Amino acid sequence: MQIKTIAAVLDAWAPLRYAEDFDNIGLLVGNADNECTGVLVAHDVSVDVVKEAKAKKANLIVCFHPILFQPIKKLTGKTYVEKTLISAIENQCAIYAIHTALDNQKHGISYHLGKTLELNHQQILLPKADTLLQLSTYVPTTAKEEVLNALHEAGAGELGNYSHCSFSTEGEGRFKGNENSDPQVGQKGEITSVEEAQINVLVPMHLKSNILQALQSTHPYESVAYELIQLENNSDVLGMGSIGYLPQPETVASFLKRVKNKLNIPYLRHSETSKETIHKVAVLGGSGSFCIDAAKAQNADALVTADLKYHDFFKGEKTFLIVDAGHYETEHFTKKIIHQYLTKKIPNFAITLSDVKTNPVKYF
Repeated sequence: MQIKTIAAVLDAWAPLRYAEDFDNIGLLVGNADNECTGVLVAHDVSVDVVKEAKAKKANLIVCFHPILFQPIKKLTGKTYVEKTLISAIENQCAIYAIHTALDNQKHGISYHLGKTLELNHQQILLPKADTLLQLSTYVPTTAKEEVLNALHEAGAGELGNYSHCSFSTEGEGRFKGNENSDPQVGQKGEITSVEEAQINVLVPMHLKSNILQALQSTHPYESVAYELIQLENNSDVLGMGSIGYLPQPETVASFLKRVKNKLNIPYLRHSETSKETIHKVAVLGGSGSFCIDAAKAQNADALVTADLKYHDFFKGEKTFLIVDAGHYETEHFTKKIIHQYLTKKIPNFAITLSDVKTNPVKYF
């Protein structure tokens, strides 16, 4: 199995197209055409993780955080990033990072953080915009079902918890082919009228090429007429963060103990709050100061995230609990999620979890 085959499996799950613009994801090191001898799934990549991959005969590391985040001009081994890259190259070990491509999935990192805290009825906190297109095309009514089935098979018509969604109207189509035409219906040089259906389906941005290919390959006409319109609708399956409800309201102290116990951390930083109980909770794994206003706007009682600065805690204004639970601590389960997905999609292949603890933060 080639490395690019595994990369395609990951991209079908967490499309790289939906990663944040600042991110650096996908295959960062290695040749996609190389045969994969095994996969090691890690949270971060370090020299120790590369050594572990070599020991486990894995030449592909699938990680959450990208080791290459900022541009580098030299590879001299002076920094931990350079040392890791040199080690990976010397050991012919490829590196694939998934990061915000997975963050932006409805059942991605923040969802699992919410699940760990036992939140119910979770929804996306910050829905992603500009991810949907509307495809309109015109087909003979006799070909409607065949074309629709092909479009749905390629991924068109997905809406929330529903698939095979479409809307069609019927009418009359008219055309006249020139001398170079080869019409499937009617004769060239003559005006032809055909009973046609206009088909409208939603198209996820990352599946646009596949869906248009399905349209072209099944449509009976020599020249296929279609329209693609960018929709302003926010996605209900893509976006950052998650928001849901505790099984029942609980005191602030009880909630803080829940966070500590569920995430297995010794200390928490949090803002002051005058609230007596916590029920509706927003979460965002990793750095999440940018979602404070969104959580407040949705009337959350608390936000659990990480990497907050001193002034971020003032934004709680004593009416909204802001909790910094640690970057690694709010994401540490990520490698298990990736491992579970890959072993399900590629059974009977050497896919192992890294045993290296990569959290750089220690507590005293």
